[in-house]
Amino acid sequence: MQLTPQKKIKSPMKTMDTSIQTPEKFGERFLPNRLSSNLLTRFEKLDKGLDPATQKDEGESAYNALLQNQLFGFTPKKLFAASENKQNLLSFAPSEDSENSPKLVTDVACDESYLPTNYQRRIPKTPYKVLDAPALQDDFYLNVIDWSAQNVLAVGLGSCVYLWSAATSKVTKLCEYTSDSITSVNWMQNGNYLAVGTGTGLVQLYDAGKSRLIRTFHGHSSRVGTLAWNGKLLSSGSRDRQILHRDIRSEQDVVSKLLGHKQEVCGLKWSFDEQQLSSGGNDNKLLLWSLHSSAPLVKFQHHTAAVKALAWSPHQHGLLLSGGGTADRTIRFWNTLTNEHIQCIDTGSQVCNLMFSKTCNEFVSTHGYSLNQVVVWSYPSLTKAATLTGHTYRVLYLAMSPDGQTIVTGAGDETLRFWNIFPSAKQVEDSQWGSSLLPSAFDLR
Repeated sequence: MQLTPQKKIKSPMKTMDTSIQTPEKFGERFLPNRLSSNLLTRFEKLDKGLDPATQKDEGESAYNALLQNQLFGFTPKKLFAASENKQNLLSFAPSEDSENSPKLVTDVACDESYLPTNYQRRIPKTPYKVLDAPALQDDFYLNVIDWSAQNVLAVGLGSCVYLWSAATSKVTKLCEYTSDSITSVNWMQNGNYLAVGTGTGLVQLYDAGKSRLIRTFHGHSSRVGTLAWNGKLLSSGSRDRQILHRDIRSEQDVVSKLLGHKQEVCGLKWSFDEQQLSSGGNDNKLLLWSLHSSAPLVKFQHHTAAVKALAWSPHQHGLLLSGGGTADRTIRFWNTLTNEHIQCIDTGSQVCNLMFSKTCNEFVSTHGYSLNQVVVWSYPSLTKAATLTGHTYRVLYLAMSPDGQTIVTGAGDETLRFWNIFPSAKQVEDSQWGSSLLPSAFDLR
């Protein structure tokens, strides 16, 4: 047998600091100098082509797969249990074998106001799960995904509403319309009721546990693009420029009507104290409403494009965020206690959604024209903790898991992508407790 010489492999450590002392001077014990090296950038990634079936040792392959997932937020696609649904409806979509997948965010900038310096977080830059969502509409004014407190994701696809269980990955069809389309869905807080808005202006209430229609509300003359719950009160915004309040305990279809927008209402969010409602419209206006009044408290006219993205902070009372469309591209911050505009940042692209973390003082924004990104921001420093890419169309839809750690994004590319971006409440609590054991250097006596 003739042996062929092996090719000389270029060392990946060639660029390391040449000032490291050699073993000849200090004997056989080698102590590497890590001061001048970045371990994250120099750590070689595991082979993308990992195939457990070809490994001789099954235990070794399982260990390698687990290690790869823990380090890089990436699991070989052959380890996914694909859905048996032949239509690929909410089934695992094939992952992209691109050069950018998978990688770790190395420029994490956690806000020191809520996390100690000894807490280090790694945010995967690729989604850990991608589901097919055929007929997911590419329409900026709709809101067709929402995640319930029971860990069930509701998705409006064309004329149907499907429920996907995050615990079992089971998909069920809740309803289907023969001559109408789904334009919005929204779960009641801590409940099993799902509100569904349609293109003809209907708002229907379903008991998702029993897959049963409970009630149909009339009142709108055009599509209902946004819904928001406040206890037993359901608010709906429509292209007919109206905001209607419905109390599901009342026999009346409408208990209150809010008139203030001159074009389609495309964003609605109740504050966490359930006293104020924020609304955004295609008239570029942001309005604030009181629970006890049908007249707007204040009208903000700073945006220069449609205002769909709205988010209240669960950490600071009276802090409201709003995002503008393609001609605006800004995220604005408001103090609703004093009705003052606090600050503004230019994101460089259409702002489609905003949502605060439940566990830490960060928020996430999703974008359309032209970057199609998902961005994690630290507040109040407003530094980018992570920039996530993958969607090839506008990231129009956003929802958060009940534990607050995971978000799901939807786009016109007909995919739903799941991202692990926020720390758990226990992680934040443990890190803060650990940091309190030792005082800072400035407190030493």
